[in-house]
Amino acid sequence: MSSKYKVHIVEDDRTTRRLLENVTSMLGYDVRSYEDGQEAWNSFELERPQIVISDWKIPEIDGLELCRRLRESMKESYTYFVLVSAQKRSKPNLEAAINAGVDDFLKKPIGSDDIWNRLRVAERILNFNHQVRRLESLIPICCYCKKVRNDGDLWEQIEQYVNERTGADFTHSICPTCMDTHVRPQMESYKKSLKDKQRASTD
Repeated sequence: MSSKYKVHIVEDDRTTRRLLENVTSMLGYDVRSYEDGQEAWNSFELERPQIVISDWKIPEIDGLELCRRLRESMKESYTYFVLVSAQKRSKPNLEAAINAGVDDFLKKPIGSDDIWNRLRVAERILNFNHQVRRLESLIPICCYCKKVRNDGDLWEQIEQYVNERTGADFTHSICPTCMDTHVRPQMESYKKSLKDKQRASTD
């Protein structure tokens, strides 16, 4: 197991919370724990955890609302959310949890192996998500004409590509390096050709 991920535990039952703390800490994660949803939410906004293990029924803000808020606020990065519940996994409960954005479930009473298995899945999904985001950030660009390949596998000017995704417009200018390397030599060459023509016409 990797120690790079932050795990936040939200559980008001002390025995269950201690178990979750001990197992996740033993596996090398950076662990924080909270007794109520409001305290956890305040911490989420600052800490940005990668994994959250939360009981469904907790004071202040319940686990589903906690997950909903997290999904709405943390769109730039992904948090794997595990919901803990003593309730039976009925169809209405399952649909409510999935609609809130829950990724996985732990049923009470919780065993150490159950926690370990869920964390293994969480880490696998997070690693995959990171790889996908990294690949999405790569922009295929032609090394000759500098056109960019878009999502439809068509090549277009980089200005159009950026404008379609960000709304940004471009103004064209010339950088100092290109001015010295390209523009000034062309201007000097043009001036020289004019002088040569003038000289030829007077001879």
